[in-house]
Amino acid sequence: MSTGVPITADAVPPPGHGHAAWRRFRRHRLAMGGLATIVVLLLGSVFGPFLLPFDDTHIDIMQRFAPPFSGAHVLGTDELGRDILARLMMGGRISLSIGIVAMAIAMAIGILVGTIAGFYGGWLGALLMRFVDAVLCFPAIFLLLALAALVEPGILSTTLLIAATAWMNVARIVEAQIRSLRERDFAVAAKAFGSSDLRIMFRELVPNAMAPIVVAATLNVAKAILLESYVSYLGYGIQPPAASWGNMLNNAQIYLTSAPWLAIIPGLAITLAVTSFNFMGDGLRDALDPRMDIK
Repeated sequence: MSTGVPITADAVPPPGHGHAAWRRFRRHRLAMGGLATIVVLLLGSVFGPFLLPFDDTHIDIMQRFAPPFSGAHVLGTDELGRDILARLMMGGRISLSIGIVAMAIAMAIGILVGTIAGFYGGWLGALLMRFVDAVLCFPAIFLLLALAALVEPGILSTTLLIAATAWMNVARIVEAQIRSLRERDFAVAAKAFGSSDLRIMFRELVPNAMAPIVVAATLNVAKAILLESYVSYLGYGIQPPAASWGNMLNNAQIYLTSAPWLAIIPGLAITLAVTSFNFMGDGLRDALDPRMDIK
């Protein structure tokens, strides 16, 4: 699985090539499969709980550890008799929401830092990028756990902590793109016409660097979902009774031999979501680079 974004500024497709990019994306079968899977997961998480007869927090001791496809419980029940499918869908709401929102925040920070560093360069750019390099020296999961231990766990804090540990790679990608674009004719012409630095950066340069930014955003969603799962699995993220795929795994670890479906089902959901976003990222990378043609 490719995690890099090897798209240079020269590969940024000009305006009006959206149809060609869409055709290239459609020919990427894994990317289309990933897109379809993500749509199904999102629709199931948003609308699924309204279609089920069981609430995700409803406890029925008499139905504890019901296996999948037993009676009315399609995916079985957990140690408290709660419906697994209902909790999986509600957990999907939280895990996918954290992934998407954390990605948006991380992208905003990364674009801001990378644009400033790439546009101004000099000591300011060097200072910003050395800070980025210093933070990247720490493994993301250890940095996230260290920060999580200092704040009260919850949806908002988990989202912000994941975003705080996921923007550095975006900043490096954006800085490289802006640094190569700032000397182009259109940027020089905009400066000659008296455009402000902010206008040149965010109206001229950033839109022309959107191809690698979009790919990085897609891959960052997958990374954020994984990080939420790690943190919740270790008990520092989403706290019961609220469900997330990570804390469903945490609750299931002591029942791996007696009720393995408690771990297999949320584990499959995490795998599907992360793999699908990664496939989409690969498809977007190829679709937005006109030099790459999928046979």
